Amino acid sequence: MCFLLITAAVRGEAFAAYHNRKYAVMVNSGSSANLLAVAALFYKKDRPLQRGDEVIVPAISWATTYHPLQQYGLKLKILDIELDTINVDCRQLEVAMEPRTRAIMGVSILGNPAAPDLMRRFADQRGLYFIEDNCESLDAELAGKKAGTFGQLSTFSSFFSHHISTMEGGMVTTDDRELFELIKSMRAHGWARDLPPDSVIFEKRDDDFHEAYRFILPGYNVRPIELSGAVGVEQLKKLPRMTAERRKNWTLFQKLFSGDNRFIIQRENGRSSAFSFTIVLNPDAGVPRRQIMRALKEADIGYRMITGGCITRHDVIKHYDYECVDGLPNANLAHDQGFFVGNHPFDLTAQIERLRDVLDRAAR
Repeated sequence: MCFLLITAAVRGEAFAAYHNRKYAVMVNSGSSANLLAVAALFYKKDRPLQRGDEVIVPAISWATTYHPLQQYGLKLKILDIELDTINVDCRQLEVAMEPRTRAIMGVSILGNPAAPDLMRRFADQRGLYFIEDNCESLDAELAGKKAGTFGQLSTFSSFFSHHISTMEGGMVTTDDRELFELIKSMRAHGWARDLPPDSVIFEKRDDDFHEAYRFILPGYNVRPIELSGAVGVEQLKKLPRMTAERRKNWTLFQKLFSGDNRFIIQRENGRSSAFSFTIVLNPDAGVPRRQIMRALKEADIGYRMITGGCITRHDVIKHYDYECVDGLPNANLAHDQGFFVGNHPFDLTAQIERLRDVLDRAAR
């Protein structure tokens, strides 16, 4: 029992060390990690975010990249993606800047690093916060640095289909002690008892009875279960080997599909951790997606939408305050003509070769 009571904290320490970060807080999901990352910026002592501020986001990501921004009253400035990386087109950052722009939410899609180095530099030069949503790209790298280490706050997911699994789970990393303590408090009801005596966000009083239940922030209960922490400690040890296997499969996929103009596949930026095999059907080839979907279904090959598709195409957008920098042509094309097939941390040579054969015949 004593072992289980410390595993979530141990996993946080191990995860921080793996990413060369000072702090990591484990939560119950990547969605909760994004929620706390956004919330923490509203309670900073200096330059907190305020309702009505604008945040730059990519048009394609998972829904819970966006929801915390809406829930905290922020306006979304939505940028298009690069069709060959599925990541945000950073050339639009300057166009998106307005007086109320306060932050960038950067997302690396399906294992492929976006340009977090460029986004962080852009943010620093203009006094913006940079939140790095790395929930889909654990163990990806850019210029020898892990994805998920560029943001003032970076988030991760260990959902059962992700690079490592704790059944459900997420993580927030940072090098900022104030943000770390804010997140740790809000993770557990907004109380103070998990914070150190020399906390930088509150002053401890000499009253143990009341201090044990002293609430200092409007928080949540998004703590992980201890079993998830225990599983995560062991999963993290296996991550380098599992990523290597994913990358071998990714290399074969690139070899088989590169140069075929019918299929637009992700151009690798840095080193992908190869979450999946992503394809956008080239509109010039004139192959309808329903034809491809039918062939995959008949071959019993699973497929799904690229991440969550284009956010503006979902019913939920009616609840958002948002503005698109342009008509989002690439994001809409990926939404209408894109899909991905899953990767796994073991040899998929036979399956990838079969995928190639099925798609080749279906697209003729």
